[in-house]
Formats: sequence, structure tokens, C-alpha cells
Amino acid sequence: MKKYLLSLAAACLLGSNGHAQVFNDYFTDKTIRADYVFSGNADKQAICLDELSSLPQWAGRRTHLNQLPLEGNGEIEMKDKASGTVIYRTSFSSLFQEWICEEEARHVTRGFENTFLLPYPKRPAVVTIRLKDVYHKESASLTHEINPEDILIHQRGNDRVTPHRYLLKSGSDEECIDVAIMAEGYTQAETELFYQDAQAACESLFAHEPFKKLKDRFNIVAVFSESKDSGVSIPREGKWRSTAVSSHFDTFYSDRYLTTRSVKAIHNWLAGIPYEHIIILANTDTYGGGGIYNSYTLTTAHHPMFKPVVVHEFGHSFGGLADEYAYDTAPSPQYPYTVEPWEPNITTMTDFASKWKDMIKPGTPIPTPVETDPELIYTKVGAYEGGGYTQKGIYRPTTECRMKINEAPVFCPVCQRALERLIRFYTDK
Repeated sequence: MKKYLLSLAAACLLGSNGHAQVFNDYFTDKTIRADYVFSGNADKQAICLDELSSLPQWAGRRTHLNQLPLEGNGEIEMKDKASGTVIYRTSFSSLFQEWICEEEARHVTRGFENTFLLPYPKRPAVVTIRLKDVYHKESASLTHEINPEDILIHQRGNDRVTPHRYLLKSGSDEECIDVAIMAEGYTQAETELFYQDAQAACESLFAHEPFKKLKDRFNIVAVFSESKDSGVSIPREGKWRSTAVSSHFDTFYSDRYLTTRSVKAIHNWLAGIPYEHIIILANTDTYGGGGIYNSYTLTTAHHPMFKPVVVHEFGHSFGGLADEYAYDTAPSPQYPYTVEPWEPNITTMTDFASKWKDMIKPGTPIPTPVETDPELIYTKVGAYEGGGYTQKGIYRPTTECRMKINEAPVFCPVCQRALERLIRFYTDK
């Protein structure tokens, strides 16, 4: 691992032209918020630019600027217009890309909001955003310019900032990873209840490694985004609530899948507060949640499994970790057997060397037999068949893990290593 981190640091220090990239050479301490609409169906997808906004500070990374944190299901690349130099890259996944694998996408064309935060360029820049299909091939792209002097860039966050409290302040926005915990379905009368729930979520996250040992690299801010109604919408019960970000259960007709498509509303509430990653707490005891890489975590706050679930979903949205559970014998439409998943904690064995092969003891059988020793089920690394929703052909690192079951007290060693690499990618200088 040490060798990997050193080589990663060396590679990320260099720009595309072989020189060290310095944040201040290309950017000012502000954020461009880029709102897009991803639209289409199972056969064809498209990207449309909706709006550009300016936020008063940049809370993202200032090193490794032209490197991707993970591959993701899509990426954004910013180039300096005059020189063509790649000055920033990031990656993401989206609810839209999950939806196009659903049966409904074969019959209906829909549009989904998506918002991304980019450092504010000093000079005109060219941005290209790309979506990838399940075979990691480009399925849609859009290229547009950003003129930092454009008078129609919407100025946000300079006044009327949403009420908030810091639960953890380890350093400056420049030094630390900034996580915002938002309220969903909390009325004004439930303000203190939200802050209590946000504190519980914060404590649960930092009870897990590697977040615990790297706690000093995070800032956590609780943001009280007030709702008119208490609770969240449950369509299958005919319950619809007026809430801050219009979340609801039954996403894609799955009872426990809790998401929102009102992504712009999320970011409007957060304007003026430094943030990079988002956790949304839903004021309900109905079980459910969702986490989308570099988009958001959304989870119930009053179910008995709240604490493990919020950490699991943050594993998705922050760490790009895959679900390690399996419930179907048929191949998942999201993970073809002929392609190595980009998520670091599952494999089809197509390119196992790029995953955790180096962490398996020589002589370990593959598939690895399920471990029964309680002291080893979370720690003995192998290649256990079943993961990514599929019982056959996809493998996970350990018998049990936080990304597989709520009862697991820890992330497995492979997930821990992946999370630590990502934290260091964002914060190492």
C-alpha cells in the first residue's frame, strides 16, 4: 500500500505537460456550479447544460487536479481554452444511469437533474462532460465553454445562507474534506431533533476505519434545510409530503430505495456553505436509503438501523463502493461479466490484478469458501462469489462487510484501503 500511495502521489503531482499544476495558476477561490439535465432512454442518452452558478468559495481539492479520483460512470474534464491544458477532472455516477437499466427506460424518455462543483477558472475554459455505459464506453457527451466574466453566471450564496452548525471543524476548507449533512422532512419545530440526528450520523461515521484514524482531515457541517411537512413521501402508501428536497421512497418501484431527483434544490440549500460531499437525513422511521457516487447519500434517520445504513450509503456516495450483497442468479444489467467493474470492492475477475489480488494470501482458493469463524468473517480476504446483486460471476473481498450487511461492525480490509486511498487523494499535498 505504501508503494502505491507514493506512486499515486508522484503521478498526481504532474500535470499533462509534465509540470506541477498549481491551483492558483488556473483558478480563483470560488466555485462554478454546473447544472445539467441527463435525458433519454435505454437506447439513446443526451446531456443538456441547464445553468451555471458562482459560489463564494472553493471547498474541493487543490492538488491532483487533472487526475480522476475513481473511474465512475461519468467524468468531467476542464481545459484551459487558450493552451488546451487539462486543468481539472472529476468523476461521478447518477440516478439517471441506474434508471436506463430499468425496464421503464425501454418505453419512456425522461430527464434527470445533475449538479457538479468545479473550481472557478481565471480565464475562459472548455468543459466536456461524458456519460459511460455499463461497458465503460462513452454513451453521451457535451462540450461547452465557461467564460468567468459571463454576466449571466448566477451569483449564489452571498446572502440568505441556510442556518447551519459545525459538528466537526478539523481545519480550513482548503485542508479538509467538507461534508454537509442536510435536513429532509424536518419542520421548524424539529430543528433540534435534526441536529441530534446529524450528530449521531457524524459519530457513527467516525466510529469506522479509516474515517476514525483520518478524522482530522474532515469538516462536518449540519445544515437545517427546513421542510413544510414533517416526514417524507411514501408513494406506495399514498403519502406525499412537501419537503426540502422532495425525496421519496419507491424509487424505480423498489420499496426501500429512497432518493430525490430535485438535485438543484439540494445545492440551492447549500449555497454559501463550503461543501464537497452531501448526506441527507430523512425524518422517518421507514427503512431505506440510497447513495450515488459524488452525488449524495440519502437515508432514514429514525429506523433502528439508521447508524449502519448511513455509513453504508456514504460508502457509496463518497467512496464509490459497490453493494456486496447478492439476491439474483441472473446477471445484473449494471455489471456485465466481460467488464471489470470500476468499483474497488467487487470484481468479475476480468482484471483482478487491478483490485485486491495483492491482499490475498498465496494458496487461497478461488472462489474462496465462506468463512465461519466469527473473528475472520470481516477480515479474511479472498474472492467470495456473490456481489453486485448477482450470486454468480461477481466476487467480493470478505464473507461479510459494512457494504454487505447492516450487522457488520466494520468495512472489510479492501474497502478500508480503497477509502483511505481516496481520502489521501483529496487531502495529501
